[in-house]
Amino acid sequence: MALGRFRKILQIVGYSGSGKTTLIEKLIFQTAAQGLRVGTIKHHGHGGIPKEFSKDSVRHEQAGACVAAVEGQGTLRLSIHQESWTLDEMLALYDLFNLDRILIEGYKQEQFRKVVLLRKQEEMELLEKLSNISCVIHWPTCVIEKNMDYPVFSIDEEEQYIKFLMEEWRGNHGNVIV
Repeated sequence: MALGRFRKILQIVGYSGSGKTTLIEKLIFQTAAQGLRVGTIKHHGHGGIPKEFSKDSVRHEQAGACVAAVEGQGTLRLSIHQESWTLDEMLALYDLFNLDRILIEGYKQEQFRKVVLLRKQEEMELLEKLSNISCVIHWPTCVIEKNMDYPVFSIDEEEQYIKFLMEEWRGNHGNVIV
């Protein structure tokens, strides 16, 4: 990365309506309350160029994010435009903001530690397709029957999964990028 700064990155992935933005708000609030600087990058998963800052990016800012961006079809709402943006290019740009933590919403196939949110049973296929899963948070409408190689939380176990994620970010479990 550009400045060689250490920071921890966590991805929050899942389909629309799974609770990604709400979870990110909670993690931003907890992180900012500890005096750490956090930034967010959201993938505009609906296709096309984001018309303006997304309501999710505004929610990220209101929760305490120092930098919040949304990217879609090559437009990065900070606002900078070029042919296209890779996640690595956006992270290099974020080096300028002296952040301690970065939350990424979307970009399912990237290599960073992931929290997977599952709302419906048919979304279980994500667990077969994704790598580097930190934990799974599922809704009552998605029953997880088998043992997993990572922690599994019900969406109702908020205190437990927030504590787990904050400890993972503090410890050596998170993905540290240089």
